[in-house]
Amino acid sequence: MRKLIVMCALAVSVAAMAQEQKKEEPVMTKEKGGVYIINTTTLCDTKGYKSPTPLKVTVKKDKVESVEALPNMETPKYFRRISEELLPKFVGMKFEESEKVDALTGATMSSNAVKANMKAAYDYYKKNK
Repeated sequence: MRKLIVMCALAVSVAAMAQEQKKEEPVMTKEKGGVYIINTTTLCDTKGYKSPTPLKVTVKKDKVESVEALPNMETPKYFRRISEELLPKFVGMKFEESEKVDALTGATMSSNAVKANMKAAYDYYKKNK
């Protein structure tokens, strides 16, 4: 019973931190050299297996420079695969081509949520750069 209470408290804390991050982070910032950073926390609420999978996407000259997973509540074992195998596939490609990346077998729901976040980031970038 004690473990359950601690786990519930931890889940509430993580959810509160995620909600706080939604309020503080701008959706897109522009840095020197034409670099744009897009935070999809408020752009896309598509859920993976357990939760939304927000990303921080860095773009320069319409190419993806980096993709970083932001805090989420996905199963760590599977989301680690997403971070190690799927996110690097986006780096170096033209932003509009990011929809062509295939999902990872065994982590399909999380992969699809990440792809939805990439699409949301691209759509926002295209309209607001």
